Amino acid sequence: MSTFGTIFKVTTFGESHGLAVGCIIDNPPPGLSLTESDIQPQLNRRRPGQSAITTPRDEKDQVVIQSGTEFGKTLGTPISLVVRNEDQRPKDYGNKTMDLYPRPSHADFTYLEKYGIKASSGGGRSSARETIARVAAGAVAEKFLKESYGIEIVAFVTSVGGEELYPETEQYPCRSQNPDFTALLSRITREEVDSFLPVRCPDADANKRMEELITRLRDAENSTGGTVTCVVRNVPSGLGEPAFDKLEAIIGHAMMSIPAVKAFEIGSGFGGTKMLGSDHNDPFVAEAAAAVADPASTGGAIPRPKLRTQTNHSGGVQGGISNGQDIYFRVGFKPPATIGKDQTTATYDGSAQGVLAAKGRHDPCVVPRAVPIVEGMAALAIMDALCIQQSRFAMRGLRRE
Repeated sequence: MSTFGTIFKVTTFGESHGLAVGCIIDNPPPGLSLTESDIQPQLNRRRPGQSAITTPRDEKDQVVIQSGTEFGKTLGTPISLVVRNEDQRPKDYGNKTMDLYPRPSHADFTYLEKYGIKASSGGGRSSARETIARVAAGAVAEKFLKESYGIEIVAFVTSVGGEELYPETEQYPCRSQNPDFTALLSRITREEVDSFLPVRCPDADANKRMEELITRLRDAENSTGGTVTCVVRNVPSGLGEPAFDKLEAIIGHAMMSIPAVKAFEIGSGFGGTKMLGSDHNDPFVAEAAAAVADPASTGGAIPRPKLRTQTNHSGGVQGGISNGQDIYFRVGFKPPATIGKDQTTATYDGSAQGVLAAKGRHDPCVVPRAVPIVEGMAALAIMDALCIQQSRFAMRGLRRE
């Protein structure tokens, strides 16, 4: 499916080397101040050609709002966002060899199996270029979340290949136990993340090691994977739908739908499997009274929680529902499948073996450019969960006692 969301719905369209990519946002909040300048900064962070360690494809990724706004305000009607593809090179992919042989670990074979036809140029809908629409829609959702609830979403690179920020140690077998890591989650900003270009790992030494690794692999015509960690702050409690649409399930769905993602963990994640229950449990303490809002006095607005937790191994979600603490999670990206090295493959009909040397322009590691994609999908997941929960409070305000 090309649609994500229940109330705040986003449908993306377009192929990697087609005329354009874009999305339709259904049920946007009316009256939100919105122009292209609100969306473009995140697209600039995602765009290719940012540095020597990203693909040299020359795309400006300029977004155009085609519908749903008037005089800089959203109308509540569907918003159409479009980005034109300017640097198309379908000839990089249209040759007899690539028509006969599927590229290893690409979607060439699986798309053909599913549809009986595939895009001849690049990855088509499976290409990471489709994520432009996710980032654009996420920027719209994020503007509302920030202005209405003070919600902040920040992602950053935490590993490239074997180079890691805050690796697990004997003292801290789980990152959620590491006070340096938890302190970073509480204060990190996008401005700080972007001060560590080109990798976007917020530590000078780790950032340098990661950049050097990516550079070596680029020169060797190879690639590597990595992880992106994301924190969502100031999230109201009560978001998430038991039992199948738990908040972590929806966020996981959003993240696992991103091209090249192969892993997802929230809170303590896999590290938490090494902890004892007595250490992993998050004790509750009373929250300051000033932070608590009565929904009846705020026109049905979602209240802030009356409790907080001393630790946050749960990652801000308990029983599939947000508890008001910071939500944080980590996303694992595989190495890009397109590399310059010769790779063995077989013809689509299985009649012969062959060798492919991939052409085209691709990243040796996707995680530096994946940061705004993770942020965008997080915004879409939280926005939709908030819309669902807000409807419950609105209905509660209509009850007659």
